[in-house]
Amino acid sequence: QMQLVESGGGLVQAGGSLRLSCAASGRTFSTYDMGWFRQAPGNDREFVAAMRSGGNTLYTDTVKGRFTISRDNAKNTVYLQMNSLKPEDTAVYYCAARISGSAWRYWGQGTQVTVSS
Repeated sequence: QMQLVESGGGLVQAGGSLRLSCAASGRTFSTYDMGWFRQAPGNDREFVAAMRSGGNTLYTDTVKGRFTISRDNAKNTVYLQMNSLKPEDTAVYYCAARISGSAWRYWGQGTQVTVSS
């Protein structure tokens, strides 16, 4: 079983940076794909970034070049470095995990990111 706890959200000015962390339980962390999703009020949850267990990364076009997903398997932690933040990045950000090739099965509770203009 995988349990995920996000942290690092907060209020930041447009153009600023935040780094989100997702601490995971589970002894097989290194074998999971990890991802970040976000949901703004009135919007559907959308995919942001993912890293396959093998290290390949994928980003949605709106964050490509600004956000970087990384993971530290020794710490059972996945990160989302967010630079050049825009007000439209404001959302609750969720960490997710999946067994490679499966649906996103495990979810954190979310951390609020607010970007002011």
